[in-house]
Amino acid sequence: MNASPANQRLLLEVSDLDARIRRAEHARANAPQAARIKELLAQRQVLSQELALRLGVRDDLRTELSRIESDVEVVDARRERDTGRLAVSSNTKEIAGLEHELESLARRKSELEDGEILVMERLEAAEAAVAEQESLIATTNAEGAELSAGAKRHVAEATAELEAATRDRTAVAQNVADDLLALYDRISQRDNGAGELVRRTCSACNMVLSGTDLQKVRAAAPDAVVHCPECGCILVRGEDSGL
Repeated sequence: MNASPANQRLLLEVSDLDARIRRAEHARANAPQAARIKELLAQRQVLSQELALRLGVRDDLRTELSRIESDVEVVDARRERDTGRLAVSSNTKEIAGLEHELESLARRKSELEDGEILVMERLEAAEAAVAEQESLIATTNAEGAELSAGAKRHVAEATAELEAATRDRTAVAQNVADDLLALYDRISQRDNGAGELVRRTCSACNMVLSGTDLQKVRAAAPDAVVHCPECGCILVRGEDSGL
């Protein structure tokens, strides 16, 4: 195949733009924040499970405290009733019975109040544990939100770069002969489609051409499309090729 040297040099621009497109596609699919975001999601799940356990303990203690407070109200109501009956009773047997019940109610209230204090202490610790866990989750969420925002910016920038490189590639490629571009596209599906020969070295694979290969390139017509003997890319010659 033959193509003008100027047309062949356009392939170097196309190749550079293809490299930009690949980098942009990779950047868009691989935000640097992605790994940490994944870690935070797993961490939040563990923290949330622990929070559920702590909430269960706290709620059970609240229920227990509510029950004790209800029992205290019942005891107080019975003491008030018995005290009132005792104040007006003249029956010795009834008075003895009321006094005995008031003593029992006083002991019961003391037991309930002791239990209430213990439950309140445990509830205070449980609420602190819940607050601690909620703080950890809030910190995790804040970091995740910041990283997610950064990832979105990264993807947006990569997308903008991809679109710009794609537009530039289309603009340059339309000036390349159809058959030459088709050849380049076929080669670029497996490797670099084109590389410049600089000081006897292929810029696509960094191979230094041997004397024999260099002689073949040197003997080729200026408009002949030659290939790198190592990577097979279209080898574009120029003033710095060392021919």
